[in-house]
Amino acid sequence: MTLRREAFLDRVQERGEYPSRREADRAARVVLALLGAHLVGGVRAQVAARLPEDFALILLNPLQSAEPLSPERFVRATAAWIEGATEQTAAWDVGAVLSTVADAVDQDLLGQILLQLPAGYDLLFGHPMPA
Repeated sequence: MTLRREAFLDRVQERGEYPSRREADRAARVVLALLGAHLVGGVRAQVAARLPEDFALILLNPLQSAEPLSPERFVRATAAWIEGATEQTAAWDVGAVLSTVADAVDQDLLGQILLQLPAGYDLLFGHPMPA
């Protein structure tokens, strides 16, 4: 089931404790553009199918990534794309968006997402995996 745009942004805004919907939207766009560069094939399409249309398009037309970023570098890249962000605020942005994505997909798809990402992303999605 696809989340409506308002519901998706409400969750991101609440989790990120953003004062405005605009800030939640900006965080979602940056994080999804970076995430899309790391997912391939059917997994990316399945995640996109669960997102509101404008966010799905961002995920499907990602920024190009030469190599998969470690979770730390993913947070740093997010900080670089959000004006005025620090690594601490970017970590918050990433967690707010990716935990909302995790809620939009089922456990099986989340597992497939995590298989395509370097180790440590489970924490960014708010779903720590047993060691």
